[in-house]
Amino acid sequence: MKEIVVTGGGGFLGANLANHYLNEGYRVLVYDNCSRKGSRENLAWLRQHKCSHNLEILEGDIRFPTKALVRAVESADALFHLAGQVAVTTSVSDPWNDFQINAMGTLAILELVRTSKGKRPVFLYSSTNKVYGGMEDIAIIEGEDSYAYRDFPKGIGEARHLDFHSPYGCSKGCADQYVRDYARIYELQTVVFRQSCIYGYRQFGVEDQGWVAWFVIAAVLGRPITVFGNGKQVRDVLFIDDLIAAFDLAWTNIGNTSGNVYNIGGGPENAISLCQLIQYLNKKVNPMLSVGYAQWRSGDQPVYVSDVSSAKQDFGWQPNVNCTVGIQYLVDWVQANKQTIGTVLES
Repeated sequence: MKEIVVTGGGGFLGANLANHYLNEGYRVLVYDNCSRKGSRENLAWLRQHKCSHNLEILEGDIRFPTKALVRAVESADALFHLAGQVAVTTSVSDPWNDFQINAMGTLAILELVRTSKGKRPVFLYSSTNKVYGGMEDIAIIEGEDSYAYRDFPKGIGEARHLDFHSPYGCSKGCADQYVRDYARIYELQTVVFRQSCIYGYRQFGVEDQGWVAWFVIAAVLGRPITVFGNGKQVRDVLFIDDLIAAFDLAWTNIGNTSGNVYNIGGGPENAISLCQLIQYLNKKVNPMLSVGYAQWRSGDQPVYVSDVSSAKQDFGWQPNVNCTVGIQYLVDWVQANKQTIGTVLES
């Protein structure tokens, strides 16, 4: 039986990934400090899985790995490092804590793998497009309700230079480069995903992180939305099932992917602006949706769209869930779980 470790397994990404591998019959160890809203609800959901006998949940901090986590890493086939501080706004208000969690925490987990006395599991890391910074040098076209790249119809590839902007970009970028370099220096099998906006089931989005989920939750629950900027900002959004497929294929094809970095998102076909999502929700969910506007946030890119051709070339992955379909999946999940979501937001 294959064994995996998922750090941040109580989060949106981690809980869905753990659920997937439980379905596949793997032994899954989840490690989470339960600091994020919704994490305990996600862990309770995992405990109800039909294969929960293959699930172990450890509560702990990635900066200070427990002995139980050390033992789990030594027997694991793969480690998915998804734990982290996830909000730009939080990084600005508390940059030291952000650095400790994202940079030092990642280094601590990498060291567990490097010094393992058992297996050295494949290490897959959830990074971010924020490592490319504001990309102010890229020409942008302004449309009626969205921005677009003038010269990059396929989106941004991995050759784009790094330009960490915001403490969050710095901490995640630092970790991103450590993960990549551990493949070169210590011959670990590592893969870095520079992810665009991921959305889907089990996502308890809030105003400063998880904007697609937050907009959907606000529309369903009748909460006001604040748009920072003019709302024409565009992101390529990716449904959670497609991200899980990308992780799975990258691991399966580790001979091709080890040591590499991949931009992972919905690509140009799944690019949507804040205004366009609000228009969809006004039409399909809540015609009385309340929307206000505030100043742009630091480091917010007018456009970010991933060129995912490297992932397709190296491990045969591409997005399958169209954003309109995926957003409706999320709407349906939120509507079916309104009470739980409301309780989480009020906690």
